[in-house]
Amino acid sequence: MADKSPAPSSFDLDRVRELIEMMEAHGVTEVNLRKADERWVLRRGPAEVINMMAPGGYAPPPNYTPVPQAHHTPSPPASPSAPAAVPAAVDGPVIKSPTVGTFYGAPSPGEPAFVKVGSTVKADTVVCIIEAMKVFNQIPAEISGTITEVLVNNGDAVEYGQPLFRVKA
Repeated sequence: MADKSPAPSSFDLDRVRELIEMMEAHGVTEVNLRKADERWVLRRGPAEVINMMAPGGYAPPPNYTPVPQAHHTPSPPASPSAPAAVPAAVDGPVIKSPTVGTFYGAPSPGEPAFVKVGSTVKADTVVCIIEAMKVFNQIPAEISGTITEVLVNNGDAVEYGQPLFRVKA
């Protein structure tokens, strides 16, 4: 006797919830299921961003560029008594971080920086990416002028309102 139950839809919310509950109950962080041309990939918890460009895979939207720590010149080690803090007040116009996160000066490793000292920027010029909770946010200059100083290093943690670039208007 054949099973006469209807074929489940591709994205049955009840099935997804059940699978998530099972993942939580058993401490599973990733499930990758494939049946015919249907594919489900579920991840929970912290994980690195994966760009799946296999046949039938997916790619993140164009403005979502994973940028692990790219090449940068390391800062000299701080003295033990020096606080590892946000720079003191910066004089003149600056481009500030609109969020807390990790600063990346280039779209991806091996690519040139968005801007460098001497670069001319307009209000809509993307100057960096700040990663916050695995979301890569492109940061526009919001002012026009010439970059005179880069105030943070690639991969540095930045705070809300922290100066990132000094600009000569």
